[in-house]
Amino acid sequence: MRGLFHIPPRHAFVDALAAGLLDAYGGDRLAFADALVLLPNRRAVRALRDAFLRATDGRPLLLPRIRPIGDIDDDELASAAAPALGEDVERIDDLPPAVAAEGREALLARLVLEEGPRLSGLEASSFSPAQALRLARELAGLLDELQIAGVSLDALSGLVADDHADHWRGTLEFLDILRTRWPAELARLGAMDPVERRSHALRAQAAQWRAHPPDHAVIAAGSTGTQPATRELLAAIAELPRGCVVLPGLDLDLDEDGWAALDETHPQFALRELLAALDRTRHEVKPFPSPRLRGEKDNARAALLSESMRPAATTDRWIGGMTDADSALAKVTRIDCPTEQAEAVAIALALRETLETPERTAALVTPDRGLARRVAAELERWGIDIDDSAGVPLAETPPAALARLLMAMMAEGFAPVATLSVLQHPFVSLGMTRDACRQRAHLLDAGVLRGPKPASGLDALRDLVARGDAARCDTLTELLAALDRACAPLLALGESAAHPVSAWLTAMAQALEALAATDAQPGATTMWRGDAGEALARMIAARRDEGRPDVTPSPRKRGEGRGDALPPVTLAQFPDLLDELLAGPVVRPRYGRHPRLAILGPLEARLQRADRVVLGGLNEGTWPATVDTGPWLNRPMRRALGLPQPELRIGQAAHDFAQAFAADEVFLVRSNRVGGTPTVPARWLARLDARLGYDAQDKDARPPAYVAAGLAYLDWALDLDAATSRATPVRPAYSPPLATRPTRLSASAIEQWRRDPYGLYARRILNLEPLDPLEQPYGAAERGTAIHDALEAFVRAWPNDLPDDAEAKLIELGRQTLGALLTRPADRAFWWPRFERLAGWFCDVERQRRAQGWRAYALERRGERRIGPVTINAMADRIDRNGSAWEIIDYKTGRIPTRDEIDAVYAPQLALEALIARAGGYGETAGDDIALSYWRTGGGEAQRAIAVKDPAAVIGETERVLGEMIDAFYRDGAAYVAIPQPAYAPVFNDYAHLERIDEWATRIDGDEEEPS
Repeated sequence: MRGLFHIPPRHAFVDALAAGLLDAYGGDRLAFADALVLLPNRRAVRALRDAFLRATDGRPLLLPRIRPIGDIDDDELASAAAPALGEDVERIDDLPPAVAAEGREALLARLVLEEGPRLSGLEASSFSPAQALRLARELAGLLDELQIAGVSLDALSGLVADDHADHWRGTLEFLDILRTRWPAELARLGAMDPVERRSHALRAQAAQWRAHPPDHAVIAAGSTGTQPATRELLAAIAELPRGCVVLPGLDLDLDEDGWAALDETHPQFALRELLAALDRTRHEVKPFPSPRLRGEKDNARAALLSESMRPAATTDRWIGGMTDADSALAKVTRIDCPTEQAEAVAIALALRETLETPERTAALVTPDRGLARRVAAELERWGIDIDDSAGVPLAETPPAALARLLMAMMAEGFAPVATLSVLQHPFVSLGMTRDACRQRAHLLDAGVLRGPKPASGLDALRDLVARGDAARCDTLTELLAALDRACAPLLALGESAAHPVSAWLTAMAQALEALAATDAQPGATTMWRGDAGEALARMIAARRDEGRPDVTPSPRKRGEGRGDALPPVTLAQFPDLLDELLAGPVVRPRYGRHPRLAILGPLEARLQRADRVVLGGLNEGTWPATVDTGPWLNRPMRRALGLPQPELRIGQAAHDFAQAFAADEVFLVRSNRVGGTPTVPARWLARLDARLGYDAQDKDARPPAYVAAGLAYLDWALDLDAATSRATPVRPAYSPPLATRPTRLSASAIEQWRRDPYGLYARRILNLEPLDPLEQPYGAAERGTAIHDALEAFVRAWPNDLPDDAEAKLIELGRQTLGALLTRPADRAFWWPRFERLAGWFCDVERQRRAQGWRAYALERRGERRIGPVTINAMADRIDRNGSAWEIIDYKTGRIPTRDEIDAVYAPQLALEALIARAGGYGETAGDDIALSYWRTGGGEAQRAIAVKDPAAVIGETERVLGEMIDAFYRDGAAYVAIPQPAYAPVFNDYAHLERIDEWATRIDGDEEEPS
């Protein structure tokens, strides 16, 4: 077997390849085992091994050497003992070792930190280690492109900044890091860039095989040769006496005019360029001699796809209908879903349906990892556990999440949210049982950490615990002590000192193990288990050794390297840097979790096949992805350097689509909206519609059979979770036993009772108290209390005559109470001038009132009065007296009740205080001459005293309504109803979620109601 071959896309590539190799070499098992098979990637290697097992029905077989071209290995492709070549031919074993990928990023990041400020003109503080690593990753991507294309780094100096917009000047100067500093750094290490080394190795191997053909068969299969060095190797293999190159999915149906007009976005463009480099025409490429391809007939679907993908310049050949469209699309189903959730359900149904037929397999192929996760979640409803073989970013796995949470907690000084996030992670036990740790974390959460954010550090948390409930003090102290011990390696490094990244990683790993330890097993068992734990451990180990060459032909040529290419960092810098370190690696399942179903990315799906293939996420921007030129070079610059334009990636995506579209049974699935935003169908679907003469936007157009077939799956998807019946929304109304109803109510509780009886039921009978937020910021309530405190202290200090500098005295009191809350400059700039205005107004009012004979009788005094079975109580902000006249004052820094609310007894605070005062609840019994006032103390332009009109009538109405409420509610059967009058619903309602207001408030008993 020698020469250039192809396997049509309608055949499972690896199965046809395995059958052909067994047929060609099966008679000579030694020659078969001695052969070398080169494939595009590791997943293709595993797929071919599985194909050999299928071809032999699982019988043992000595396989050939199967290796990925991308991971060319010195020992596999060449040895130091290879025959001598000419001096002008590069030997693989003479190449310096390659720098590890992680080390290259770190070394480039260090160069960015060193050279970035000078080259960019920015301050050194503009480049944090995390930002430098992010930039280094972008630089590494450009470096890869240049070296894959064989472009010298010196060519960057040939780009004239004057030929481009001004902002490109700084960009080109910044790239001097690659042109000068990077080669110097590699020379210092005695190492080579990994991509450059791979290209040199491939070219050296090609030269060596041309000079000395191997005595064993070499088969290169599945590669489209998009990289120049790979093309050179494929050309050399095709010329070997026992060499064979097998191309995937070559289109032989497209006419010559169409073939000549191909551009970068066409699926055949890369193969055309490869054949041109091999100096072959596509008609010289023979069908691969595989038993699976014998007797092959023309394929209508392949012809339809070829026509649909025809270059735009030759679409005039489309004139005339498709005579065999029904045959071409016989097993193709298209589903256009309204949302991405419906898309996931429809795909899950298509996959699940496959399992109804024994031995049949199905695969979802999509580049949309979010869609993949949705489909996996939907399959769980049928007990199907499946992994996304494209992998999960390491940063999103539980072990890495715990590492990120740990470092965030350390950097934030054990802030409540960060600390609880660590303690509630499923891996954390702190040497206890998991349940014991979780229970103590809950106690710490609900009983200690709610409310304003405490000071930084574990000592502040210990102080909070000590001031709390004594019954749980010992338990929580033990929890904090265990946390302290676990974090000791990190605490030992300090907050402000800079340390090598390896030191932080080592301390972090030790702390993670201590956090994950239980009472029965060490933390390493939990922390590093599974694919994700092992991946995190590998990342930590690799970063400890970053900067070291990792490929060496002999020990003596290993560069010394160093374990910390990045500069030392502080605790404050390390969490962001850790996020960047975790952003690159992807955790892929080692083994498939389902024997017949798979979720694959387009790269993983190459060369593989299932009985049913579902192509999901077929929208522009997803598949194919949006392409851009990147941050470093624009299109003219790329053209000047000889780099391919980014549209080549669309062509590669199109080839992946074409290969998958040729499967026996295919589903094409997309969603009309993603995240609520309308989408555009993938260009390949649009071309298919155009070739079929179908306009999807025309509602009157008759859909093709393959579109109509998808409607059944869409209906199933939409009906799967549809409600079979609709419950009638009912306003909550509960009637608890009479003995459980409260007999002591504050003025605020009575207002809640009036506005929302259900809220009172939840708070006082069910005892459901809302928890304060964690790290609760100081808000309007705290500012109002501080202002009240300042005003109260001022009136207490000078109950009679005011001092000459009264305004200054009040401002000083405000500085003591309110100033402590205004720690943020924006808050201080807004609120402090308002308090200063309030101080001036308040002192003027006080002088006027005192001149009239008014004096403060009570400040912040609680009083109570019994009415029937209920004792009401209220805290009066201020009660003034002038002889027999009384005035009850309520300081308001926020909203003041409206006249309607006061008259209808939906704001009864002042009137209730008056009822208590008349009964002597605040001391002396007040007479009927009682005024009610609200003082606006927010400090705005409209601060003033607002007197309640006709206070006697308001007090009388309040007494009447309160009596009716007591009579109505304190009898068996009386219900606590949710918001009887939506117009007077509470402004702030802690129980709205329990009341499910939106479910019933818009329509009750057929009558429209305004939602609360």
